[in-house]
Amino acid sequence: MAPGDSPSIADPRPRGRPRQFDERAALDAAIRVFWAAGYDGASIDRLCRAMRMPRASLYHLYGDKQGLFLAAIGQYVETRIVPVVAALGPCGTLAEDLAAFFEQVIALATADPGTPGCLISCVLADAAGANPAFRAELARRYDGMEARLAARFRAAGWDETGETGAPAAAGLAAAVARGLMLRARSGAGAGELAPVARAAQAALLRPGAR
Repeated sequence: MAPGDSPSIADPRPRGRPRQFDERAALDAAIRVFWAAGYDGASIDRLCRAMRMPRASLYHLYGDKQGLFLAAIGQYVETRIVPVVAALGPCGTLAEDLAAFFEQVIALATADPGTPGCLISCVLADAAGANPAFRAELARRYDGMEARLAARFRAAGWDETGETGAPAAAGLAAAVARGLMLRARSGAGAGELAPVARAAQAALLRPGAR
């Protein structure tokens, strides 16, 4: 799970659109199909039905299934991940903001039984494999999430003199968030995930929080 830089930067954009086309609604439908079925399991026919558009229009707008998936990732970040990251504030203490962040992670991962986990940490990561475009997108999103977490640790006066500097602490927090998403993908509910998040938060705050 990671937002990367601003969703409006370097995200794929359609090359044209039919009359009365609601791009956001269509992409949201594609998000749900990819999220539920995985990249390989989301057939073009299923995507077209969900998006309510003919195959020719889908190819015209997004080029191919890969282009559509990357566009869906961009909208997923904007509508689902950006609000999760916003929980980091700063709104309160570091402990409070980390707790709010993990609560939002768990809520996103478990809110809908039909779309468990995370489109990035679960679906994009699974699809990356030998696909250079997907690997680059995954790295960009992971890097963005960790940079945002590191900034929050530094804002709290994180002790950078020890072995666990802000980037390492951020990497650990992001790894826990991704792990929570993966466990949700396997069927774990919010009640199972919350104690893990609390333990991770306690462990993170020992070395350098202020």
